Amino acid sequence: MLRGEWYQDSDPVLVAERQRCQSLLDRFNRADAEDRQPILRDLLGGIGPSSWIMPRFQCDYGYLIRLGDNSFLNYDAILMDCAPITIGDDVSIGPRAQLLTALHPLDDHELRRQRWERAEPITIGDNVWFGGGVIVCPGVTVGDNTVVGAGSVVTRDLPPGVLAAGNPARVIRELKR
Repeated sequence: MLRGEWYQDSDPVLVAERQRCQSLLDRFNRADAEDRQPILRDLLGGIGPSSWIMPRFQCDYGYLIRLGDNSFLNYDAILMDCAPITIGDDVSIGPRAQLLTALHPLDDHELRRQRWERAEPITIGDNVWFGGGVIVCPGVTVGDNTVVGAGSVVTRDLPPGVLAAGNPARVIRELKR
């Protein structure tokens, strides 16, 4: 899965990696709170020591996700990590948020029928807060200290230190420092 290159999601290596991920997710989503952290350390590419994720958590591969220190993903997070997803320190992500890196062919109908994809990474800065139900689209970067209102769809990069909301999300105002 290289940035910008098309790949087929039925590739046997990718299927095996997703199966491994699903096995770990099944364990995580059934586990008691005290048993979740070791599973997350096996699943994710990196997780800060005081970060946590609430179940039900879903992702494609796991190892492409890096979660900084003291960050929190609330219930029902979906992180489609076909490309790297980097989440900074002190980030709070509300319930049912979706971070989606996968793209599909728009004009080539045959490639789309054959399930070809490409992916673009998502980067979330430090001290960011997403309200419930926020969707972040492929290739987006959200700057440090930004707040995104509940239900927003983030289709473009957001600068640091702003309040953004809507579909598509737009900057409402700068936040006081």
